[in-house]
Amino acid sequence: MENIKEWSENIKNELTIEQVYDLLMSYGGDPIIKGGMIISRTICHGGHSHKLYYYENTKLFKCYTDCLDSFDIYELIIKINKLNGIEVSLFQAISYIINFYGLSIESPFSENHEEEIQDWKILNRYDRNNSQERKEKIMDFVYYDKSILKYLPRPHIIPWEKEGITREVMMHNDICYDPVMCGIVIPHYNIDGELIGIRERTLIKENEENGKYKPAILNYKMYNHPLGFNLYNLNNSKQQIKNLKKVIVFEGEKSCLLYQSYFGIDNDISVAVCGSSLINYQVQLLKSCGAEEICIAFDKQFQELGDDEWKSWTKKLKDINKKYGDEIQISFLFDKWNLLDYKDSPIDRGPEIFMELFNRRVVL
Repeated sequence: MENIKEWSENIKNELTIEQVYDLLMSYGGDPIIKGGMIISRTICHGGHSHKLYYYENTKLFKCYTDCLDSFDIYELIIKINKLNGIEVSLFQAISYIINFYGLSIESPFSENHEEEIQDWKILNRYDRNNSQERKEKIMDFVYYDKSILKYLPRPHIIPWEKEGITREVMMHNDICYDPVMCGIVIPHYNIDGELIGIRERTLIKENEENGKYKPAILNYKMYNHPLGFNLYNLNNSKQQIKNLKKVIVFEGEKSCLLYQSYFGIDNDISVAVCGSSLINYQVQLLKSCGAEEICIAFDKQFQELGDDEWKSWTKKLKDINKKYGDEIQISFLFDKWNLLDYKDSPIDRGPEIFMELFNRRVVL
């Protein structure tokens, strides 16, 4: 078992802080990177405070509230599943991490060790298209009454209107304003149009240090949900995705609102992952809607072609293609012509530049 332990440690130790950030984001942890650590909501026990810390130097989490414990990324997966009534073994947790990041690994088990081979079979059970995997990955959502939105004002949101998002689109997507927290309220619906969570974008500059987007707190109730197990705007775009067999996958909600504003609500084929990772559950959700091509339109995460950020970013995009390219066509809106500013969404510079990037999208 020593080589198995070393193998699992190597997987864990090779994860970058950005990859851990993406995992926390997918579970609705609303993480913030500060230097060599991440501060996240305490998703390890279903808490709401930002008291779960991840330290890059040790590759360990530390919960400073209920858990009062240190644990690694595998134990975090076990804890989160346990909250949802699912018992997950260490091997299953490792398999989840391998699947989430699309890691290429080799078996550490020898053919002469029957017990070890059986353990490896447990890992191999988690095929992408295996319904059991999907069942165990699905989080239990809380469904909210949409009437809670009726009590929030819907004024003109000038900053977003100046960026190009029309009032018609904001009204269509139930965008509201929270006068208590001074934030833009963004309801999240599942594919069937059921309200499963609400996020809020702060308009107070000083509050952006702790993250521009957070779960909304209305009347002392937090409306958080696991972002990685849903796709923002799919309830609106699913029919057009089925018709055109293509989907644009953005990082943030605002990009979907811009897409609707530029090209029309009835022509919308956009969704947002609310992060920079695409997981298997989301891919299967898009395939179930009839998508045959996923066009990745993530924010520009490099300043110059060939710099360190470019190398890291292109590797991440290649990993997405490697993970899903055998089952669905993957293309990328990749700015090789310096049309965007650093960290821009492909749609931030208007419909003409977006269409140029779309028409020149890269297929690996």
